[in-house]
Amino acid sequence: MPLNRRTFLGTSAAAGAGVAMAGGMAVPAEAQGRGSGRPPKRYSFTVMGTTDLHGNVFNWDYFTDKEFDDKAHNDVGLAKISTLVEQVRAEKGRHNTLMIDAGDTIQGTQLSYYYAKIDPITAERGPVHPMAQAMNAIGYDAAALGNHEFNYGIPVLRKFEEQCDFPLLGANALDAKTLRPAFAPYVIKRMRTPHGRDVKVAILGLTNPGIAIWDKANVSGRMVFPGLEEQAAKFVPRLRSMGADVVIVSAHSGTSGTSSYGDQVPYVENAAALVAEQVPGIDAILVGHAHLEIPEYFVENKETGKKVVLSEPLKWGQRLTLFDFDLVWEKGRWVVEGAGSRVLNSNVVAEDPKITGLLADEHKKVVAYVNQVIGTSTAAMTTAEAAWKDEPIIDLINVVQAETVKAALAGGAYASLPVLSQASCFSRTAQIPAGNVTIKDAAGLYPFENTLEARLLTGAQIKDYLEFSARYYVQTTAGAPVDTSKLTNADNTPDYNYDAVSGLTYEIDIAKPNGSRIVNLSFEGKAIDPAAEFVLAVNNYRASGGGNFPHVPGAKQLWANSEEIRNTIIGWVQAKGSVDGAQFASVDWRLTRDGVPVF
Repeated sequence: MPLNRRTFLGTSAAAGAGVAMAGGMAVPAEAQGRGSGRPPKRYSFTVMGTTDLHGNVFNWDYFTDKEFDDKAHNDVGLAKISTLVEQVRAEKGRHNTLMIDAGDTIQGTQLSYYYAKIDPITAERGPVHPMAQAMNAIGYDAAALGNHEFNYGIPVLRKFEEQCDFPLLGANALDAKTLRPAFAPYVIKRMRTPHGRDVKVAILGLTNPGIAIWDKANVSGRMVFPGLEEQAAKFVPRLRSMGADVVIVSAHSGTSGTSSYGDQVPYVENAAALVAEQVPGIDAILVGHAHLEIPEYFVENKETGKKVVLSEPLKWGQRLTLFDFDLVWEKGRWVVEGAGSRVLNSNVVAEDPKITGLLADEHKKVVAYVNQVIGTSTAAMTTAEAAWKDEPIIDLINVVQAETVKAALAGGAYASLPVLSQASCFSRTAQIPAGNVTIKDAAGLYPFENTLEARLLTGAQIKDYLEFSARYYVQTTAGAPVDTSKLTNADNTPDYNYDAVSGLTYEIDIAKPNGSRIVNLSFEGKAIDPAAEFVLAVNNYRASGGGNFPHVPGAKQLWANSEEIRNTIIGWVQAKGSVDGAQFASVDWRLTRDGVPVF
C-alpha cells in the first residue's frame, strides 16, 4: 500500500484509538501503603524481547539446506523462541508478560525472500508472510521497524504491517510531507494486577536513521528518519503525561554511539545508550541492529541519575531477552522499584510444533525452490579463507558485477573506461560445489538484497578506498606468528565491511599502520595513475554510505539497477551453464609484511 494521507490517518487513528481506550479506563483510589502500617502493594511483570530475526522461523539454513549450526552450537528461529516464550508464560502467568521485537524481521533468509519476490505477499490473493503468521501465533504485542524492513519497498512493508496482529512502531519514521509519524509511534498496554490497579506500560518504537541512505530508492521523498534521541525526547514526556507507569523503548539501534555512514546523515546510527543517557523517563530499552549479545547493561540518565537497563538478544532468534520489573504503589501511582534483564538461549529447547506445523508447507516450498539446479561447476570453491586470501569464489562475484556493468555502459560515454569491482566475504561458509550448482549455492554468496551501481572514481580515490578497507586487518609485525582467528575484524569491523577490489593488483602490508598499508598498487602492470578515471561496480549499500567508505557516496553515478546482485549471479550461472574458475580466477591482492607474502 503506498504511503498517502489515507494510509497515514488510518494508522494514526488506530494507534490513537488504542491509547484513548486505555486512557479512558478508571484509575482506582490510592491504596493504603507506605506510612499506613500495612505492607505496600507490589506487582512484578516480565517483558520478553527478540530482535534481528531476519526471516528465521525454523532452525534451518536455506543456504546449506540443513539444520543451522555454528561453532557455539547456537540455534535460530521463531519456533525455538516460541518454546521459550511459552515456558516463561507458564512460570510468570501469561497476563504478567508482554512480548516485543526490535526490528529487522522480513529480510535475511530465502524464506523471507521467497514471500517478497517469488510468491509475494503483495499479489492479489497473495499469501500471508510466514513471519507474520509465526509472530501472530506467538502473540507479539509490538515490534519496532528495522532498517531491513524497507529493503523490499514500502508496499511489501505495508502489506506485512496489515498482516500482523500487533503494531509496527516507528516514532522516527515520518511522512516526508507532513513530518508526522508514518507508523504508530507507540502502544500502551495494561497489565492487570491482583490489587485492582492496572499498570500502564508504554512501548515506544524507534528505528534507524540510516534507512534514509541505505534504502534511498525506496524512501526518498516519501519518508524521513530523524534521530532517536530527538524523537524519544518528544514522545517519552507525552507518554508519561498520558499516565504511563513504565516506559520501554524498542530501538533498532546499537549501543556503541557510532555510525557507519559518516556525516551523510546528521544522526547517530547506534544511539540506544545515548537515548538512555539523554532522555529522562525511560525504564528499559530493547536494543537491536548491532547483532551483539548484551544480557544486561545499565546506563545512567544524566538529568535524573536513574539507571536505565538495556539488553540486546543475539540475532536470528538465538536468544530471548527477559526484562523483569518490580513495581510498588506509591502516592496514587505505580513506581518502578527495580528492573533487570537477562537472556535465554534458544538452543536448550526444542522447536514449538505449533509453529513448525503452521508453516510446514511454506518451508517445503522454499526448500524446493532453493534446490533448483541452475548450472554446473568444474571445481569446488569456498569462502573458508576468503577473508585473508584472494579466492576464486569472490572473483566470481566480481566478474559477474564487472561484466554486468560493462554491458550496461556499452556504447555510452564511459564505455572505454576500465571497470573495477568490489566484493565482500559475507559468509565464511558459502561454497560452490563441484558438479551441480543450485539456487541456494549461488544465493549463498550474497545473502543481502543489495543492488548494483556504477560509480566514477579516480586512481587516487581508489587507493584511499583500499586503505580504508585494509583497516579490517589487525596490525601484525613482520616475523610474528599469524593466527587467522585473530587477524581480521580489527576494531570490530564486520566481514561485510571489508572489500576486495578486482581489476587491478595490490598488496596489503599488515605490518604497517592504518592509512599506509596499500603497496604496489598497479593497473595493467603499471603503477596506478592517481588522475586516471575508473568505473567501480559497487553495491548500493556501499554506494549510499554503508560502512562509511570514502569517495563512493559522492562519486558520479553512471548506472544503477533494481535487480538484486544475488539474482544477477543466479542469472549469470544459468546463462553460462557452467562455472569454470580457470576462466576468471586470479590473485589480484595478497597480504604481505615488508614485501613478504603472509600466505
